[in-house]
Formats: sequence, C-alpha cells, structure tokens
Amino acid sequence: MTYCLGIRVKQGLVALADTRITMGTETTTAKKISLHKTNHGTVFLMTSGLRSIRDKAVIYFEDVLKKDGENYDRMYNVANAFGAQLRKVAQEDKEALAASGLNFNLYTIVGGKLSEDHEPKLFLLYPEGNWIEIGTAAPFTIIGNSGYGKPILNRTLNYQSTLRFALKTGFLSFDSTRVSANDVGFPIDVVILKAETGEIIEKRFEENELKDISRLWGEKLSDIIREIPEEWIDKINTLSDHRDDEAFISLQQ
Repeated sequence: MTYCLGIRVKQGLVALADTRITMGTETTTAKKISLHKTNHGTVFLMTSGLRSIRDKAVIYFEDVLKKDGENYDRMYNVANAFGAQLRKVAQEDKEALAASGLNFNLYTIVGGKLSEDHEPKLFLLYPEGNWIEIGTAAPFTIIGNSGYGKPILNRTLNYQSTLRFALKTGFLSFDSTRVSANDVGFPIDVVILKAETGEIIEKRFEENELKDISRLWGEKLSDIIREIPEEWIDKINTLSDHRDDEAFISLQQ
C-alpha cells in the first residue's frame, strides 16, 4: 500500500509520500514522488497503484514534456498530458493485466505552479485519466491508505494554514497511518512549493530524524485524552469514581 498526501494552502503546496513497497512477504523501498521540469516551471507527481503502470506512464510523460513542454504553461495542461499517457498505457496493458487477474490501477497527485498559473495548483487523477482540482474548501487529498490519516487533517487543516503547519499536520497524519498499517513506513519524501517565489524544496526524512516527534505526538494524545471532561461518564451507573482505567477496561470485557 501507499501513503501519498498533497496539501494546498495559500502559501503554497506540501507533498508527502512514504517509500514502502510490499511484494508478497518482501518489503522494500522505492520513491513515489518525482519532479519534472518543463519550459514553464517544475511539477511533481505522486502515484499509488501498480508500479509497472506508474513507471511506464511516467516515462511516456517525460517524453511528452521533452517534445511539447513549451505548450504547457498552466497546470491543467500537465494534468491533461499525464492523463493522456495513462490512457495510452491502459490501451497497451489493461487487457493483459486483466488476463493475469490484475486491475488497471493508478491514482496520481499532480502539483505545481507554471508561468500562467496565478497560484499553485493541485490535481487528483483517476486511473481512467480524468481529474479533479483540489480546491480551498477541502485543501488536501490522499491516495493509498487514506483512512487513518484523514481525521487530523479534517479537524485542523484549512486553506489559511501556514506551510509549516501544513507540513507538521501532514507528518502527524502520516505517522497515524504508519502506526496503524504495516504497509506504510519510512523513509518519507517531502516536497514544498512556495507560492510567492515558486521555489521547490525536496527533502527525505529517515525514521531516526523524526522518532522524537512521533513519541511526543503519542504522549500529547494521551495527555489530551486525560484532560477531556469526564462528567458524561458519570451517567454510567456501574462506573465508580474510584475505578481506574484498568478496572474500566476489565468491566467492559
């Protein structure tokens, strides 16, 4: 499985991708985010799905950028171009994959800011090659293992959040997924795009660099749960004020 997160805020874009790949009983790492230069700027891609589809579509896409890159001055042009390559790969491989019992499956997050874009843009592409733009009301999208990481983003993130806050929240979203799913893990790749300057920064974080943040996140969660008022629990008649947490768990069992 995969965890790839794209966030769009007023100050720019944050992209975060894990690197774990599971094949049967084997686990390895591979980069799931890539940067691609055009005549009008740099864009990034993140993918979740069959690796063979991803690699072929990205190679075709790079060829298109080399040939027609001067025509892509807005991000929707890039989204259309990658979608077209997805459809091309589907025409070539979908039937053979189906015969082997595999679905043609590749979800893609595309982001960047090109010369004619007034602000950074973020798109989610479906396996069929069609796309939606990530707007300001719900300024993020996740592909891959999305269930565990959404709650913190839904509760805290908005379009006015700073890039620093977006990255911090994005990491905590990844960490929540990592501890709940053994097919998502370190290292993680991060890309930041600054809206004001168009500067793109890429960084890889190893687990030992962020283990203290993971530990602190767990401790703060426990502290906050302890601070939440408990008057509503008093409505459970069988629960004594003097019973501790272990007794409560025993009662429920």
